[in-house]
Amino acid sequence: MAIYGSIASEPSKGSGMTPGVKLSTADLPVRERHEWLREVIGREYANVEITPPADGSLFNEMTIYPWQNLRLSAIRSSAICLERLPREPHLVSQDAYFAVILLSGGYLLEQNGKTVVLQPGDMTLYDATQPHRIHCPQHFSKLIVSVPRPMLRDRIAGIEHCAVLRIPGNKGIGSVAANFICTAANQTGQLNAQEFSALADHSLDLLTLALASVRPANFNVSRSRSIALNRVKAFIERHLGDPDMDTPKVAGGVGLSPRYINDLFKDEDTALMRYIWQRRLENCRKDLLDPVHAGHRLSDIAFRWGFNDLSHFSRAFKQRFGCSPKEYRQQPKV
Repeated sequence: MAIYGSIASEPSKGSGMTPGVKLSTADLPVRERHEWLREVIGREYANVEITPPADGSLFNEMTIYPWQNLRLSAIRSSAICLERLPREPHLVSQDAYFAVILLSGGYLLEQNGKTVVLQPGDMTLYDATQPHRIHCPQHFSKLIVSVPRPMLRDRIAGIEHCAVLRIPGNKGIGSVAANFICTAANQTGQLNAQEFSALADHSLDLLTLALASVRPANFNVSRSRSIALNRVKAFIERHLGDPDMDTPKVAGGVGLSPRYINDLFKDEDTALMRYIWQRRLENCRKDLLDPVHAGHRLSDIAFRWGFNDLSHFSRAFKQRFGCSPKEYRQQPKV
């Protein structure tokens, strides 16, 4: 049975109930609503330009619930058009995918040359950091589940191919996922914080299955992994001289989890940090043979490429190339 026709707008005030933050234009004079809403959406979701209803009767109410690593938002609004222009995310936390469940009204989404139109109960996904346009021609209500980009990338290879596609809410896994998330949202006033939090992982599991159900059949998983690996390698090359570069720093720099990154390098029979050391040693080897660096000390070369211990550099170099850096430098140039 579909249950997505209505939703509680705020949590119960009882002790221990699910905490949520309610933000509404109803608390403001009409003339201040447009700018206030643009600022709030920019802070909470993404920087967008807003086109209000033609009659000026702008209304928007959102209740936001932290949900472990996710965030659930229940939104009611007048007709509106939102457009995100090309620009960097305002906050790191905005580097996310938004899963939308339409509860009532109409919803049109455009992104990356694709368009999707939702009916009540349907779901879709879009990249909050990329340019997009949302057009809702009448009063509507929806849920948004904000999912950090690395979480979905780890769960679904080629997640970008799952975006801006309609997931029907009246059948199959789409119906199961939409109804589960809607039920969780409807019960925020009856669930304590611990109970509500425990539903987050289940919701993400169902959402993952629903997204995978619409991924194109001709999607090339190996190509997606190759693209991800090349992005990691490019980041490493740009930061080889950073002696503090480690797994967490690389993972944060490319938006992938440490586990996924090491899994990518496992395909090449190596590991992330081993690859970094190999690239550093290779650049040191080249500099030792380069006449431009003939007057530079071994320590200068080693430190330039991210080593901070000369003894460790010498041992690693000898293990890799069969002789010490000094001996290698003294070899006859061919």
